[in-house]
Amino acid sequence: MNNSDCQPEQEMVSRRDFLRLSSASIVALSIPGFLRRPGIPKTLFAQRAQYPRQRIAKLSELVAREPLRFRYPWDHPAAGNILIMLDEPAGGAVGPEANVVAFNSFCTHQGGPLEGQFHGNLGVVGPCPLHWTTFDLTRHGMVISGHATLGLPQIILELEGDEIFASAVQGLIFSYSNNLVDPTGEGA
Repeated sequence: MNNSDCQPEQEMVSRRDFLRLSSASIVALSIPGFLRRPGIPKTLFAQRAQYPRQRIAKLSELVAREPLRFRYPWDHPAAGNILIMLDEPAGGAVGPEANVVAFNSFCTHQGGPLEGQFHGNLGVVGPCPLHWTTFDLTRHGMVISGHATLGLPQIILELEGDEIFASAVQGLIFSYSNNLVDPTGEGA
């Protein structure tokens, strides 16, 4: 009597097929719900915290590649920012050449000061003196290299005639648990 005669007939799944099916199932289950639905929006918008508008500078008074310091949204050391006119167009920029941007001046990794590290001719800021992170100012402050995993918070600018206004912050400012909480205690 043969062993194969004693066992009921069943279709065996190969180890390779089992691994393929399990891997496909895991991938399908791990995709966020909004990506599985049909009709994904063509444009996804970054979250930003809205604040009262604040006049920052006059466009006609800016000097290319020379950073201008300002505080926004609060008059607090952690809210130190830089307004700079770059040599090339940038994401989120204002001005006739779309090259005027503003960013928070603290590294998102451990809050290292980026003051003095803005290079408008290269369109970058950095390296951070703590861990050498460098950010691309032409691409919304995204990380180029280093330890940071978050891009620099970009200050959203509006242009009215020759006046430049700050109106929002895109990204979490280092040391803030919530951009909407006034660290000075004056808004409470």
